[in-house]
Amino acid sequence: MIVEKKETYSLISTKENSIQEFYKYFDKQADNFKNENLILELSNFINYKKEDFLLFLDIAQEKKNNGTSFVIVNAKANIEDFPEDFNIVPTIIEAEDILEMEAIERELGF
Repeated sequence: MIVEKKETYSLISTKENSIQEFYKYFDKQADNFKNENLILELSNFINYKKEDFLLFLDIAQEKKNNGTSFVIVNAKANIEDFPEDFNIVPTIIEAEDILEMEAIERELGF
């Protein structure tokens, strides 16, 4: 797991060979990022199933309840396969846009 602190979020990238392996490690570290916006960049070269991404669904919901954002970056994921409020995008720029939009929504009370 590689962590880069940015101005408004932490970018976490994988170096593990599977999403399940990465999730196990990330889940143990999740409390360290409790009050931070997170972008998870999951390698496009890792083989995955829809269920692998859904491992992060509870964390995404918890982040939303805490007033922070959670976005997964992976160009191979089909966003149509996931709940509408589960943020999966193909690029980091789009992930940053989601963080900005959600910050505005929170400011407006949505």
